Amino acid sequence: MTIATFHDLKGASVFITGGGSGIGASLTDGFLEQGAQVAFVQRSDASEFCDEMEAKHGTRPLFIPCDITDVEALQGAVTQAAQAHGPVTVLVNNAANDKRHTTEEVTEEFWDWSQAINLKAYFFACQAVIDGMRKAGGGAIVNFSSVSYMMGNVGYPSYTTANAGINGMSRSLAREFGPDRIRVNALAPGWVMTDKQRDLWVTPEGLAAHIDRQCLKDELVPRDIVDAVLFLSSNASRMMTGQMMAVDGGVVMTG
Repeated sequence: MTIATFHDLKGASVFITGGGSGIGASLTDGFLEQGAQVAFVQRSDASEFCDEMEAKHGTRPLFIPCDITDVEALQGAVTQAAQAHGPVTVLVNNAANDKRHTTEEVTEEFWDWSQAINLKAYFFACQAVIDGMRKAGGGAIVNFSSVSYMMGNVGYPSYTTANAGINGMSRSLAREFGPDRIRVNALAPGWVMTDKQRDLWVTPEGLAAHIDRQCLKDELVPRDIVDAVLFLSSNASRMMTGQMMAVDGGVVMTG
C-alpha cells in the first residue's frame, strides 16, 4: 500500500544492492510503485521476482547477477544500469550478511569476507555513482546500517563493526560531496520481520523480549523501511545529509 507519493522519484534511475529478496525486494517494489527505473544486483537468480514486478507495475526492473564482493563486477553493474536508465541518481546500499559468529571463532578469512560484504562493497558502490550524480546535478545515497551496533549486541562482532563503519563513511562522504548536491545518509533498521529472520532467528520469546524494548509495540515489517528509504531518496529530504535515521520502533535514541 502506497503511504506517500514522491513525485520527483518518477523516472529516477535507482540502483539497489540485494534488490531481489528480503527488504531489498520490498525496496525494488516500492521504487517501482513510485514510477522509478530500478536496477538491482544480487548473486541468486531473481528472474521470477522480475516477472512478478513487471506483472504488478508494468515495468521490469533490471536484474544484474553480481557478487558484490567483486568490486569490478559491482562497479560494472552500476555502469550497465546507467546505460539502461541514465545516470544513477539514487543508490541504496542494502545488501548485507549478518551471519552469527563469536569473537573466538573468527578467522582472518571470515573477517575479510564479512567486511567485504558489509562495508567494502558499500564504499565502492558509492564511488561508482559519484561521477554520474555530479553530472546529473545531484543525487541521494542511502547506506543501510543497523541499530545492532548501537545496542552493543553480541553474536556478530564483525557485522556490528561494519555497521558502525557505514555510519562514519556516510558522514565523510556527505561532507565531501555536499558541494555537488549529493546527499549521503545512513538508515538503521531495527529487527524487521523478513522471511529470513523468521526462518533463522525469531523465537516467540526472543521477539517478545525485543518488542518490550521498543517504544512502539508493533512488529517492524519491510514496508516500514521502504517508506523511510523513499523519503531519504526524494527531494522531500533535500537538506538532510550526513545523518543516521533509525527505524526500529524506538529501541535506540539518536542525537
